[in-house]
Amino acid sequence: MTSTYTGADLFTDALESYGVDYVFGNPGTTELPIIEAIGTSDLEYILGLHEDIAVGMASGYAQTRRYHAHHDDSITPVGVANLHIAPGLAHGLGNLYAAKITGAPLVVTAGNHSTDFRHEEPILSGELVGMAEQFCKWSDEVLAVDALPTMLRRAFRVAMTPPTGPVFLGLPLDVMLAETDAEPERLGPIPNAGSGDPAQLERAADLLVEADNPVLVVGDHVARSGAAAVDAAVDLAEATGARVHGEILASEIDFPTGHDQWVSYIPPDEDLARMLLDTDTVVFAGCSTNTTLTRHEAALVDSETTCIHLSDDDWQVGKNQPADAAIVGDPGLILQGLFERVQGRIPEATVDERLEHVAGVKKMAATKLGSIGTGDAEDDPRASKAELVDAMERVAGDAYVVDEGITSKYAMLARWDLAPEQYISNKGGGLGYGLPASVGAAIAESQRDDPRDVVGFIGDGSYLYYPHSIYSAARHGVDLTVVISDNRNYRILKDNTLKLMGGEEDDYAFTGIDFEPAVDFVQNAKSHGARAERVETPDEIEGTLEDALAREGVDVLDVLVHD
Repeated sequence: MTSTYTGADLFTDALESYGVDYVFGNPGTTELPIIEAIGTSDLEYILGLHEDIAVGMASGYAQTRRYHAHHDDSITPVGVANLHIAPGLAHGLGNLYAAKITGAPLVVTAGNHSTDFRHEEPILSGELVGMAEQFCKWSDEVLAVDALPTMLRRAFRVAMTPPTGPVFLGLPLDVMLAETDAEPERLGPIPNAGSGDPAQLERAADLLVEADNPVLVVGDHVARSGAAAVDAAVDLAEATGARVHGEILASEIDFPTGHDQWVSYIPPDEDLARMLLDTDTVVFAGCSTNTTLTRHEAALVDSETTCIHLSDDDWQVGKNQPADAAIVGDPGLILQGLFERVQGRIPEATVDERLEHVAGVKKMAATKLGSIGTGDAEDDPRASKAELVDAMERVAGDAYVVDEGITSKYAMLARWDLAPEQYISNKGGGLGYGLPASVGAAIAESQRDDPRDVVGFIGDGSYLYYPHSIYSAARHGVDLTVVISDNRNYRILKDNTLKLMGGEEDDYAFTGIDFEPAVDFVQNAKSHGARAERVETPDEIEGTLEDALAREGVDVLDVLVHD
């Protein structure tokens, strides 16, 4: 045991000085100096039994704390994950990718071999920086203890500066053991992305005034900008009479779904997406995933459509459609600036005409999208996905929802009137994010004065990626209810098989897609320290969920559903 002050001590002191409370990780030998330093600090180490669980927990935590930070600027909304050298970082890449797509502000670190030992190629060796950089805003390695304060400060600032996202730092063993008298550097304020080019704002306002039937497509960069940005989107929609949709694969609430001008999320279906985007003028506000999963045969937006793009991420502006007005800056400030520039310029009669058109499209969309999740298994005793979602909304309508329901997701988005800052989902699309993110979100909620119930809504295929996430929740006394939408197959793959290759389900063997024999989720969850129940009929859902929410700790409900 040493009494000297080392790089590992400096690392933990810096985290504390930046307002970090938790480090999510899975330890290994090259991380032992950091683990020891955490143990003597005020930080709490949240153990994940797999590195991707640690990254997923840190991401769900960061996404949720970002909402909290919108209302309390003393909060540093960063998740910190500490992984184990090359294989551990490789394990964490799935959810590092997810963090990139969802814009979670993360500082991910991994231990590494000492700098003077790598030439021998010891076990677990690998090129960490290159492995992580495709999924990070910045990826680097601290090669000297004197560089640690500056690089840590930079890592936090890069992660939190819009557009937010993950950062990676390698921490070699010799650097963490090195003696130092350095101190953490002050973090300083984080700037927003600015209010946008005034000339482009004027042009966009003119285009909206001149439009026939404008459509506002809101993406998740709006929600990330803050509650005021969502309010600004509402103000602009009302001032222009615009029809409002959420982008394809929207994973946050970017507009109140109970608003009269809200129509729907755009589904990842080429024909439906083209129908909803068929108008003369479209505003793409803070969008980043607005395209289909596989190649579409025709353009989603007609080449003659006037397109207005705004985002805090310049890469997204004009990316997939030409931009007739292009504005880079904070989405909330831009939306507010557009509202101020169009307010009073559009005759009330014109706004009323636009709203009549909105009502017609909304009625048509409700007819086309209203059956999502109802299925066609009339004699099946299991609940439909729609029945499950409806029961959940009745019981837990105000809960904070972390969703990776995959095919059940669209029933939730179509049927549940979700409020801003109530919902996050797996925007990256790779399975295995939602369950650990639920644990991280519940830890974040526990830090509020008035925590909300947290419900993880997880498909059975997703749950099976990291069922041992439940161990972390139980070990650390997290209050969390997990609802598994259990149809005992990878339904999304069956649906996509039919879309790609045509035909009927009976035409295919669906190799490797059904869970036969079925996994016993109840016993699995209990083995990791949770209470667990199987729910086999629709009538059981509400009472079982009510009981779970009323209890402290971790509950897992395996709800059988049909397709």
